[in-house]
Amino acid sequence: MNKLVSMVGLGLVLVACNSPQGTAASSAAASTAAAPSPAKSTTPQSNMPPLDPKNIVSIAVGSKDHTTLVTALKAADYVPSVANPGPLTVFAPTNAAFDKLPAGTVDGLLKPEKKEDLREVLKYHVTTSVYEAEGFKDGDTLSMANGQKTKIAVKDGKVSINGANVVASIRASNGIVHVVDAVLLPPKKE
Repeated sequence: MNKLVSMVGLGLVLVACNSPQGTAASSAAASTAAAPSPAKSTTPQSNMPPLDPKNIVSIAVGSKDHTTLVTALKAADYVPSVANPGPLTVFAPTNAAFDKLPAGTVDGLLKPEKKEDLREVLKYHVTTSVYEAEGFKDGDTLSMANGQKTKIAVKDGKVSINGANVVASIRASNGIVHVVDAVLLPPKKE
């Protein structure tokens, strides 16, 4: 359950990431995925500070495929953290990725008493610096915001992280968002 909670939290953090050099990844998967429209900074949102319309959080808020991630970011009180100047790389699970988790997992993590577990999951989806998909090499490891490591695999030009496939990449004003098809679950801390 700790792994599950950590994964959900990291996914939320990932959605919030973006970079000032906004370009989409050139992989075939990235070119076929539609980039979400940035959220308008003037749109009133509960629990949301005014946002740069091109930052990671705005990108997530503007995506119909990342509503679960946005909900998790709000529940974890991580919107300001992910909206910070960065640079950040966020691996953002889609709603469908969250749906793959065992029934009740997401609802459980969104409970106030599970806030710390949710934060661990979200932090496992974020790292500092900007990592372009084309720059990853098979076997690379990344240190995530929760202090744990992830492993990158590259096969036939397709990138995955801990088995989650990168299906699109979106540059943001504070980093980059790599959309992934699975939630990253952090290993249990010993």
